[in-house]
Amino acid sequence: MFDIIGKKRWFFLISLIVTIPGLFFILLTPLTGGKEGLQFTIDYTGGTTWQIRFADPNVNADAVASVFRANGLQAVVVRQGNGFMDIKTEAIGLLEAVPSATPIPTLSARPSASAGASGSPAASSPAASPSPAASVAGPSGSPGASVAASPSPSPSPSPSPAPSAAPSASAAASPGGSAAPSASPSLATGNTQLPTDGKGGLMVKALQAAFGPIAEQASLTTIGPVVSADLINQALVLILVGSLGILLWITYRFQDVKFGVTALVALVHDVIVVVGIFAMLGTIFRIEVDALFVTAMLTVIGFSVHDTIVVFDRIRENRARHAGEPFPEIVNHSILQTFARSIMTSFTVVLTLLSLYLFGGEAIRNFVLALLIGIISGTYSSIFNASPLLVVWHEWEDRRLGRAGASRTPRTRRAAS
Repeated sequence: MFDIIGKKRWFFLISLIVTIPGLFFILLTPLTGGKEGLQFTIDYTGGTTWQIRFADPNVNADAVASVFRANGLQAVVVRQGNGFMDIKTEAIGLLEAVPSATPIPTLSARPSASAGASGSPAASSPAASPSPAASVAGPSGSPGASVAASPSPSPSPSPSPAPSAAPSASAAASPGGSAAPSASPSLATGNTQLPTDGKGGLMVKALQAAFGPIAEQASLTTIGPVVSADLINQALVLILVGSLGILLWITYRFQDVKFGVTALVALVHDVIVVVGIFAMLGTIFRIEVDALFVTAMLTVIGFSVHDTIVVFDRIRENRARHAGEPFPEIVNHSILQTFARSIMTSFTVVLTLLSLYLFGGEAIRNFVLALLIGIISGTYSSIFNASPLLVVWHEWEDRRLGRAGASRTPRTRRAAS
């Protein structure tokens, strides 16, 4: 029979070898200001991500970053294999349209149609300024159109096609006198129209002046700091509440706080492994942590707890069935009884995740990678960490109680004799 509990120190050493480098790279994130360690998307940091491709395929990513610095923006630029530049910088938006003052009516230099037909001085009247009513006036000479075009009470319809030119005036000025804001491109995911206004428009001009025309824009996304702060708070609350709920439930279910705490330690191990590996990948390959990463972590936590509960439940059954046997032997026997079930279940999930990772597309690749790492780590921690930790705690408690009851043992024997 394989003695897992007897080799528990080796399994703890393997966990330390995996988690300590991960913790080091996690700590690099605040120490380097986000340049190394975990690389967060703008979902959590706020800012703008911009994917563009220049007509010149030889444009250097460092040169693009230097143009941003020259314009007062810090940017991280990565060149992809398809020629696109992935640019991550602070939020650059469009200038909001500022309503102008109400225009002062001026004399029109263009002769009015009604003036050419009836000889009335409507062309020099201020009432002939462009208006929506005039723009829709047709040659039928409706009463509304004749009043808007001229104060003359002449009922004669105007035969001139001059009203057909009025829509150009109404397009140039809205009824309130301000420019129509619909001409400005919006900063939204998947936007393929280059910005023309605000800081974005200035950066387009600067980049094109330095490297030539921009051939294509894949996306332009801006997220403000308020939204990113809300997402961070929600992610932390989800993980903390989920972990606390798991601790309370397992403690209540097994009527022993040792089961709940050791299961929670195994969860922390899995979280550190996944986050640490992503910190390494972020430092080396610039892989970013997005909003789906939190979903993956919650899924990993649930899977790891489920596997741990299966082993703990078998320990409870064998503890009642084999009362009097040493606790380490009971735990070791319980692990071996559930070993095949745990491995086969995890192996089935890993095969599915591998298929998704290889053929599921780029959009969910990091999400699937986090699940893949977490499932493997959760299976390992449920078998080789949670249950051995339970044995360590139980043996420590027995030694403590044994030392406390040493003086009572002879007295009990004398009373028995």
